[in-house]
Amino acid sequence: MDTLSYKTVSVNKEHANKKWYVVDAEGQVLGRLASEVAQILRGKRKTCYTPHSDCGDNVIIINAEKILLTGNKMNQKTYVHYTGYPGGQRVKTVKEQLAKKPIFVLEHAIKGMLPKTRLGSAIFRNLYVYEGPDHKHQAQQPIELKINTK
Repeated sequence: MDTLSYKTVSVNKEHANKKWYVVDAEGQVLGRLASEVAQILRGKRKTCYTPHSDCGDNVIIINAEKILLTGNKMNQKTYVHYTGYPGGQRVKTVKEQLAKKPIFVLEHAIKGMLPKTRLGSAIFRNLYVYEGPDHKHQAQQPIELKINTK
């Protein structure tokens, strides 16, 4: 048997063969949608997955304001940030955040599921989230992707 015929293929960013997908978030549960999108962004569903390179696809998420959360998380889950000043801790519930900036909720969930490195930042740039049903990426001819549907 020729052992040199078995070579590990390592795909770099230029040879990744990236595709564009559009995902409708209407009626989807936040965590389940975020985990699926994170896998697609990372490229883990491809046969040419390479952990040290950006070989994932580009994902467009529409209808971000119509995302669902299970249980009572809409009122109990909070986002905390600190302004940098004394007494500057700010807390918002998911309901308040969805009313003010619904894109943040999805981006925050997906970003938490990506690597915390420069590669994770590069992968996160392949995500585009929009509040309504319209997006500006028609020229890329995105493929509609059904996630978590029965």
